[in-house]
Amino acid sequence: MTLEVKVRNNNVEKAIRQLKKKVMKEGILKEVKMRQYFEKPTLKRQRKAKEGLKRINKLKRQQEKFL
Repeated sequence: MTLEVKVRNNNVEKAIRQLKKKVMKEGILKEVKMRQYFEKPTLKRQRKAKEGLKRINKLKRQQEKFL
Protein backbone atom coordinates (compact mmCIF):
# COMPACT_ATOMS: atom_id res chain seq x y z
CA MET A 1 0.00 0.00 0.00
CA THR A 2 1.57 3.24 -1.10
CA LEU A 3 0.28 6.74 -0.69
CA GLU A 4 1.26 9.16 -3.39
CA VAL A 5 0.91 12.93 -3.36
CA LYS A 6 2.11 15.12 -6.19
CA VAL A 7 3.54 18.56 -5.55
CA ARG A 8 2.19 21.05 -8.06
CA ASN A 9 3.57 24.54 -8.65
CA ASN A 10 6.08 24.07 -5.80
CA ASN A 11 3.20 24.18 -3.29
CA VAL A 12 4.64 21.85 -0.66
CA GLU A 13 2.30 22.98 2.12
CA LYS A 14 -0.76 21.90 0.14
CA ALA A 15 0.86 18.55 -0.65
CA ILE A 16 1.60 17.98 3.04
CA ARG A 17 -2.03 18.74 3.95
CA GLN A 18 -3.20 16.25 1.32
CA LEU A 19 -0.80 13.62 2.63
CA LYS A 20 -1.98 14.13 6.22
CA LYS A 21 -5.60 13.80 5.09
CA LYS A 22 -4.85 10.54 3.26
CA VAL A 23 -2.93 9.13 6.23
CA MET A 24 -5.79 9.93 8.60
CA LYS A 25 -8.37 8.43 6.24
CA GLU A 26 -6.38 5.20 5.86
CA GLY A 27 -5.85 4.94 9.62
CA ILE A 28 -2.09 4.53 9.29
CA LEU A 29 -1.22 6.84 12.16
CA LYS A 30 -3.59 5.03 14.51
CA GLU A 31 -2.11 1.68 13.52
CA VAL A 32 1.45 2.89 14.12
CA LYS A 33 0.51 4.11 17.59
CA MET A 34 -1.16 0.77 18.37
CA ARG A 35 1.89 -1.22 17.23
CA GLN A 36 4.26 0.90 19.29
CA TYR A 37 3.66 -1.34 22.33
CA PHE A 38 2.67 -4.98 22.66
CA GLU A 39 -0.99 -5.58 23.33
CA LYS A 40 -2.11 -8.77 24.99
CA PRO A 41 -4.54 -10.86 22.92
CA THR A 42 -7.29 -10.55 25.55
CA LEU A 43 -6.98 -6.76 25.57
CA LYS A 44 -6.98 -6.73 21.77
CA ARG A 45 -10.27 -8.67 21.71
CA GLN A 46 -11.78 -6.32 24.28
CA ARG A 47 -10.68 -3.26 22.29
CA LYS A 48 -12.07 -4.63 19.04
CA ALA A 49 -15.39 -5.43 20.73
CA LYS A 50 -15.62 -1.88 22.09
CA GLU A 51 -14.82 -0.43 18.68
CA GLY A 52 -17.51 -2.59 17.13
CA LEU A 53 -20.08 -1.38 19.65
CA LYS A 54 -19.06 2.23 19.01
CA ARG A 55 -19.49 1.73 15.27
CA ILE A 56 -22.92 0.10 15.69
CA ASN A 57 -24.13 2.84 18.05
CA LYS A 58 -22.89 5.51 15.67
CA LEU A 59 -24.81 3.94 12.78
CA LYS A 60 -27.96 3.73 14.92
CA ARG A 61 -27.68 7.42 15.85
CA GLN A 62 -27.25 8.36 12.20
CA GLN A 63 -30.28 6.31 11.19
CA GLU A 64 -32.41 7.87 13.93
CA LYS A 65 -31.40 11.31 12.75
CA PHE A 66 -32.83 10.65 9.29
CA LEU A 67 -36.10 9.14 10.49
